[in-house]
Amino acid sequence: MNARPGIEVASLTDIGRQRENNEDSYLYWEPASDEEFERKGRLAIVADGMGGYEGGLEASRLAVQTVLEVYDQAFSDTPQAALLRAFSAAHERIQNYAERHPQFYGMGTTCTAFVLRGRQVYFAHIGDSRLYLVRATGISQLTRDHSYVGRLVASGIVRSEDAETHPQRHILTAALGVGQGSLADSGGQELNLENGDALVLCTDGLWSLVSEQELETVINSNRPSESCATLVSMALERGGPDNITVQVLQLGS
Repeated sequence: MNARPGIEVASLTDIGRQRENNEDSYLYWEPASDEEFERKGRLAIVADGMGGYEGGLEASRLAVQTVLEVYDQAFSDTPQAALLRAFSAAHERIQNYAERHPQFYGMGTTCTAFVLRGRQVYFAHIGDSRLYLVRATGISQLTRDHSYVGRLVASGIVRSEDAETHPQRHILTAALGVGQGSLADSGGQELNLENGDALVLCTDGLWSLVSEQELETVINSNRPSESCATLVSMALERGGPDNITVQVLQLGS
C-alpha cells in the first residue's frame, strides 16, 4: 500500500469460513499534493456492514466512499470536525439509499476512521469496529463499542475481559444508516504518536477471536503486512464465523 515516508501501512480482509460474502470495506488514503497532505494528513477507515447479502456490502461501501469524499472535499477546519461531518453525511446517504431501495430496509454499518496528521491522531467512530493503539509498553482500545454489551461493561455489570465472548456482543446500539441521526463519537483527548507506535483498525470478526494481549504481541513482533496475515490466520483457525478485516499503520522507529 503506497504511503509517504515515515509510516508503514498494511491491510487485509477475508470472507471468513462461514459467510457467503464479505460485507466489510476499508480504505487508506493520502492527498495527492504535499500541500493538501500537510492540511489533511493520512486517512484510514474500516466499516462492517449489516442488512443482508447486498445491503450490508452496499452500506459499508457507501460509508467508506462518503467519509473519504466529504473529508477531502469539505475539509475546512480541523480533522476531528471534518470526520464527524463526514460521518453525518454517510449516515444520511445510507438512509436515502435504503429509501430508494426498499429491499435494503434496515441496512447499516459500523464505521471507524482516523486521521494521522504529523504525529497527531484524530478519530471518529460508530458501532463496534475498533481502533487500538499498540506501544512497546502496552495496548489500549481507543474506541468504545456502541453495543448492548458495551453498555453493560460501562455500567460495571459485565467485565471488559468477558465482553469478547458474551453471547449478545453483536447487538449494536448505534450504526450509520440506523436511527434518526448519526451518533458517532470521537476521542476527547489529544493523542500524539511516538516512534514505533502502531494504530490498528479491525472489525469484530477479528477482535472477538483474538485477544488484546495476542494482538499486542503480534503487532510488536512483526511488520504490518506480516501482522495482518498472522492475525487473520489466527481468526480463521478459530472458526472464522464472520468477515475479518484489519488495517495496521505503524510509525517508523
